[in-house]
Amino acid sequence: MIKVFIERRIAEGLEPNYENAIRNTLKAVLDAPGYLSSESLTDLRNKNHRIIITNWKTVQDWDNWYTSQARKDATAEISIILQGEEKITVTEAK
Repeated sequence: MIKVFIERRIAEGLEPNYENAIRNTLKAVLDAPGYLSSESLTDLRNKNHRIIITNWKTVQDWDNWYTSQARKDATAEISIILQGEEKITVTEAK
């Protein structure tokens, strides 16, 4: 199993837009092969900093989702309300 950490900074005032967009993304990822689970965290000291942790069976499953049209469609709403690019870290427990 791998864990993928996705860090995002939301533009000021667009937090409600983000909440709606992230729900749509969750609906889409549920059908992705190899997807296991996820959680969405809000930084207590900066409400615009969000961290998503997703769990996948394999790195190939994540790569397939990351490059898929389904992900591009699902995250299109998110990308336009971010300050900068999202930061993605793919990890594996040893």
